[in-house]
Amino acid sequence: MQQDICDPSSLPMPQLASCAARGISFLTDDALYAACGVRIAFTGRAGGASEGAFASLNLGSHVEDDPAAVAQNRALLLQALDAPDAQLLTLNQVHGDTVLAVKRGSADELAAVAAQARAGADAIVVAACEVAPILCFADCVPVIIVSPTGAFAVAHAGWRGVMAGTARAAAEQLAHLDVQAGAAASPHEALAGFNVYLGPHIGPCCFQTGADVRAAFAERFGNDVLTGDDRVNLAAALRIDLEAAGISAARVAESGICTVCNAQEYFSYRASGGVCGRHGAAAVRRCASCP
Repeated sequence: MQQDICDPSSLPMPQLASCAARGISFLTDDALYAACGVRIAFTGRAGGASEGAFASLNLGSHVEDDPAAVAQNRALLLQALDAPDAQLLTLNQVHGDTVLAVKRGSADELAAVAAQARAGADAIVVAACEVAPILCFADCVPVIIVSPTGAFAVAHAGWRGVMAGTARAAAEQLAHLDVQAGAAASPHEALAGFNVYLGPHIGPCCFQTGADVRAAFAERFGNDVLTGDDRVNLAAALRIDLEAAGISAARVAESGICTVCNAQEYFSYRASGGVCGRHGAAAVRRCASCP
């Protein structure tokens, strides 16, 4: 498989900034888009068509919201990403470690991946143009990983997913695609050039856990991921896991936004008592933007 490479040298250092389009706002990295044609987005909850507990940019179809409103919200997001005709992919997120892959974006491949997605998966790697996965969140950590080739991964990391290494597995699969494409000599070389973005999620200020979960995190990642007497820092654990895989610490950008503390701007399962919509992490590669 041979990929087009927009910028074969390196990506700009990652940074997240607020952007507004089509009446919605999201966190993105404009310099990343300019370098490799990948537009990323971490959405909030404002600006969509949903009502009540799901107001208003709910992207989740599994929360008893009006399906027509969800479809309208997803279409609005694709328009905001300037990719209205991109192939939308969603996953049946099950807090597991299954990683799917779209390499060429053919109709047959997309149909097969969609069937696998319905069976359950929590991350997807995409090397094709105009394919836009949207994953849903309401406290779990949204993770987007981007290669200089324009290939990318989007992962859902709740505490079980962090423990299972789902984001790391997605990064490693992305690295193998780069090697297969001839863009890197080894997975380690590829991983060193990736940008990683961690979106809004439940912060260490609010992620209160039982002693068994704390003990498991301490054993897996060390005591530095523990906060206070009863809390865990999910982003710190993800950083440790991704850096162990070979990703540079300087290339991991965090939003710094706790969804529980900012439940008016982001959906939070804990803050709402379990009845709420889902904000999203999305990415799409616009190959027309490459030189």
